[in-house]
Amino acid sequence: MRSLTTFLLSITTASLLLSCSERMAEMDSDNKTPTLNQKKSERTSLAPIEANSWMSGLNDNISISKISIPGTHDSGATREVPSNSGTAKTQNLTISEQLNAGVRFLDIRCRHIDNSFAIHHGAIYQNLNFDDVLNACYAFLESHPTETIIMSVKEEYDASNTTRSFEKTFDTYTQKNPSKWDLGANIPKLGDVRGKIRLLRRFPAEVSKGINATAWADNTTFDINNGADGQIKVQDYYKVTNNDDKWSKVSTLLTEAKNDTGNKLFINFTSGYKPLLFGIPSIPTVSNSINPKVKTFFQTNTQGSYGIMPIDFVNAELSTLIINTNYN
Repeated sequence: MRSLTTFLLSITTASLLLSCSERMAEMDSDNKTPTLNQKKSERTSLAPIEANSWMSGLNDNISISKISIPGTHDSGATREVPSNSGTAKTQNLTISEQLNAGVRFLDIRCRHIDNSFAIHHGAIYQNLNFDDVLNACYAFLESHPTETIIMSVKEEYDASNTTRSFEKTFDTYTQKNPSKWDLGANIPKLGDVRGKIRLLRRFPAEVSKGINATAWADNTTFDINNGADGQIKVQDYYKVTNNDDKWSKVSTLLTEAKNDTGNKLFINFTSGYKPLLFGIPSIPTVSNSINPKVKTFFQTNTQGSYGIMPIDFVNAELSTLIINTNYN
């Protein structure tokens, strides 16, 4: 009888130990799962990625400096004069089409004329005004409130018939729709600028507005140090005598952006022109060489933070390859 009792006790004890062991394993598993999921959710959600709302899958706390962002150079330049000359046109897609294809950085060049802004590439008017650009952006953000647009604004060509500064005219545009603008000077977290345009300012201003990029160097790679508001590094080698040299500068900054552990904002222009006979610029001579290299790069390098990439003749395929690096 005693041995039977001992035997039953042994079974009960073993059963209890096994139960406790299994529960401890479950607790360990429970504890680990949120950690793994939390780490993953710093960047992504499990929802399918749509080009027109791809930022919806990113956490509010991620800095825009840690997002790979497709952009366009001379975003409003869709018109060539003379036609097919390759000297002014940089995009095939309209502003709305660019945004729907995933572009989130716009490079807007404004001629100050009659106290308003006309969109130019050099001397060539693009049959587009700043109001047209903004209306496209406002409509897009209204229907896609999870997204943000980083907008570089720069004065282009000669001012004509103006009675105030470029800054004062710019202010009249933002004052019409202030809820759609974020004029903070820092490098923000995504959650702070969703549904808004964040200005990257390339024009002088009496008052702080937007990320200050007025210390823009010409035709090179350079740093801008805005102190407590953060640092910017730009590759804008645009007068391209050799496409291999251009790609070397692009790929070098891509690597630096991926390896950066701080909050530096990288802006890496893949765009440029090649001076041909008599110095006449050819834009497609550069984009036809560089864009396939960008495509190949992102087909191979599918994960990481590569910064902002303003591109000539962007398309949905290039844009999506860049977007996907945020999620793989």
